[in-house]
Amino acid sequence: MNIKSLLIGSAAALAAVSGAQAADAIVAAEPEPMEYVRVCDAFGTGFFYIPGTETCLKIGGEVRVTLNVGDAAWGDLDVFGNNTDWASEARARVDFDARNDSEIGTIRSYIQLEGSNGGAVAARQAFIEVGGFRVGRFVTFNDDFGLPGESDFFYTTSRFNSASYTYDGGSFKAGLGVDDLSGISGTSSNIGLQGVVSGSFGAVSAALYGTYDVDRKEGTVAGNIAAEVGPGTITAAAAYSTGINAYTLPDFTSAATFSQTSEWTVGLAYAFKATDKLTLTAQANYYDNYMFLEDTVPGFKAKAWSADLLAEYKLAEGLAASANIRYIDVDTNRRALDDSDWAGFLRLTRSF
Repeated sequence: MNIKSLLIGSAAALAAVSGAQAADAIVAAEPEPMEYVRVCDAFGTGFFYIPGTETCLKIGGEVRVTLNVGDAAWGDLDVFGNNTDWASEARARVDFDARNDSEIGTIRSYIQLEGSNGGAVAARQAFIEVGGFRVGRFVTFNDDFGLPGESDFFYTTSRFNSASYTYDGGSFKAGLGVDDLSGISGTSSNIGLQGVVSGSFGAVSAALYGTYDVDRKEGTVAGNIAAEVGPGTITAAAAYSTGINAYTLPDFTSAATFSQTSEWTVGLAYAFKATDKLTLTAQANYYDNYMFLEDTVPGFKAKAWSADLLAEYKLAEGLAASANIRYIDVDTNRRALDDSDWAGFLRLTRSF
């Protein structure tokens, strides 16, 4: 074999080996393009698209720390539910609000989780909403009744498993709802009805609420009106209940769950905008047939009045401090049961 033949044969063998190795080589896959979180502005601020979907999600909540103080004359808790001396509470809420457009309108699902003082975390609200229809467990219309202070009370229950429809015409709103009163009214069918009509007319806004407990055949009517006056807002409220029902059910079984109500009430509040950060609210209320004692104890008469002053100060974006002092006086035709209590709190709230 001559040198020329040897060189040609070696080159051919080397080319064959190189070709086989090239056929078996592992080629690295191209990296998948990363999908960044996109802002969703279709439903307001704070929403973002869940990656890979057209559903928008907003996550929010608050952490609230409160120091309650009270002067109790009726046992371990005063009529505001505070300890004789003081008690502290730490409460957390987390909200998940998911929405997307569809051929039947905007579909919304909402979950609010809450826990306090190291207790179990539970779903305070959980509902599905399509258009104006809502079904699930949620805070119902009557929760909006009342004054901006801290000493008013009338409705003792405002969260149910419910179904409702709300018409929103901008400055005019109307809603109807059916509530599951199981475990509340204590009778057979356990169904309740409620509705609301509200409107705003420039600097004035008003709302009218109504509820009806089908089993007990008792109902309520309540209303409030607010108007901008000077550097603040004045609000008046009034309510009447035909008798004890699931919406105005007093609870005497435990001081820890003591719920206050009355046959009828009137109240007035003024929220003074002292500065951009400070709001001071003064409020007073009157209650007749307090806690429906006149209905449950023959010959008994009971009335009450309350007042409070609330100061709210915005420390920074998402951080607010508040302080409140309250007074209630309960008068009866049996002086041994008369009572008056002072109470108040200091509170720090971080919302996001």
